[in-house]
Amino acid sequence: MYKHILIPIDGSSLANSGLEQGLALARKLDASVTVLTVYSPFQMPSIETVQLEGVRQVYEHQAKELASSYLSEAAGKASAAGVACTTELRESDSPYQIIVDVAMTKGCDLIAMSSHGRSGMAALLLGSQTQKVLAHSTLPVLVYR
Repeated sequence: MYKHILIPIDGSSLANSGLEQGLALARKLDASVTVLTVYSPFQMPSIETVQLEGVRQVYEHQAKELASSYLSEAAGKASAAGVACTTELRESDSPYQIIVDVAMTKGCDLIAMSSHGRSGMAALLLGSQTQKVLAHSTLPVLVYR
């Protein structure tokens, strides 16, 4: 059946629930997992970019640290569950595209993800990354609610 599962996470409680369910599935199938976190690049306003360079550096450092902490926690959960795990950290404005690309390049045969990480107006404005993965992936996608 499935031997390599991609599990994208964003640090939300729903994504963490999806991670736990994905790890449980991987354990039952004796599959390995790749856990992926994608963080957004700093959006520089068009005014006074020189003054904001320090802000950009701080943002990038903090975003990488936070995303790395998500991956470290996920790797610990995978280890505790007895599931072989690798992690991937990427930066992109289009998380869904990175999810699809990583699944293909890493040889995954299933993407297991939560239904959404954002809610309210953010979800409405940004759209559901899960919906975009479903629309663009050629691999099976298992969606956890």
